[in-house]
Amino acid sequence: MTYKFDDLVYIGRFQPFHLAHMQTVSIALQQSQYVILALGSAQNERNTKNPFLAQEREQMILSNFSEADQKRIKFVHVIDVYNDVKWVKLVKSLVNEVVKPQDKVGLIGHFKDDSSYYLKLFPEWEMVELDSLVGSISATPLREAYYRGEIKHTEFPQGTIEFLQNFKKSDMYQQLQHKFDTQDKSNL
Repeated sequence: MTYKFDDLVYIGRFQPFHLAHMQTVSIALQQSQYVILALGSAQNERNTKNPFLAQEREQMILSNFSEADQKRIKFVHVIDVYNDVKWVKLVKSLVNEVVKPQDKVGLIGHFKDDSSYYLKLFPEWEMVELDSLVGSISATPLREAYYRGEIKHTEFPQGTIEFLQNFKKSDMYQQLQHKFDTQDKSNL
């Protein structure tokens, strides 16, 4: 099969991986030999905004795809850097570690709101801009519902549902749920 790109980069935290994320990866797989998921907030600490470690998110995401598609999904772990110039340099260097120098690399994403400005920071990568997907799902209200003990089955692919159900049985979920219940909700 001929693809428009060798590699399409999709940047996100995927906390958790929901149906709009899945739809974006599926579109990327149709257009590119490989999809590189740049997992943001990849530092090894948990909080209510970032409850899942990068390795856990990798497992959660891959559990939703066929074995053949799993082989076409690569991951890079991007720690939080609160300086756009340094962050862009970090993302590019991590991507360059998993692509070939001659590869045609693109960026896939959706300009959801002001927080999507980062998509314009990679002008050398051709942009695949998506329209709003699956009712403009946002992970923030899904995380809030999860901490209330709900898993919205209509907004997650099956692999994510199973991951969330298993994680809910852990001590870590209990600790995060307690923090959620006692914290100021404005920083979620």
